Amino acid sequence: MASNDPKPDTAANNKPENASDDARADVTAAVEELLNSLSNKFAGVSSEIFAKTLQESNKPKDGSSTKTS
Repeated sequence: MASNDPKPDTAANNKPENASDDARADVTAAVEELLNSLSNKFAGVSSEIFAKTLQESNKPKDGSSTKTS
């Protein structure tokens, strides 16, 4: 009977490692998803800022077409 005791202990020890590996995989997937989401949002905001900056730079400035003496 003593020979059967190490097997359940070994199996019990493997379960937390597998659970730990599963938890790490879940956290890794969640972090990757979050980073992708943030990257996409950053790209969108950057594009909007660039477009607005370009639009503003093409506008004539007030009073630039009239000369005062």
